[in-house]
Amino acid sequence: MIKILFVCHGNICRSPMAEFVLKHMAAQAGVADSFYIESAATSREEIGNDTHLGTKKMLTENGIPYSKRCARQLTKADYGKFDYLIGMDDANVRNITVICGGDPQGKVSKLLDFAGKDRSIADPWYTGDFEETYADVIEGCQALLASLV
Repeated sequence: MIKILFVCHGNICRSPMAEFVLKHMAAQAGVADSFYIESAATSREEIGNDTHLGTKKMLTENGIPYSKRCARQLTKADYGKFDYLIGMDDANVRNITVICGGDPQGKVSKLLDFAGKDRSIADPWYTGDFEETYADVIEGCQALLASLV
């Protein structure tokens, strides 16, 4: 089983969006049983909060199921538990490596790296543009899934 942890700043917008999108894509491809997928935050700002309404709206509009959840913070132990720790931007990647004490096994990357793009996924908490974020998450998750199956 491949274990993937998506990580963003607060774990209410981008990382849960990627979590639910990849779960849906894996189910559609008939490979859901091959994956364990979660998401987490680098900060403590939103701990315990559910997914942002803007993310829920994008998922609903695109027929992607989601469930109620609580934002949680990344822990050092997550590095040993997951095969991939995937951040949404450079700050996330930097904070993942700080929290985890480095990246000796090369598990940390940005989501769009899998699509061959060296850029970040904008945080819709600040931009308000959940459509742009969703498009980038779709592109990254499609490329990630293709690289793993």
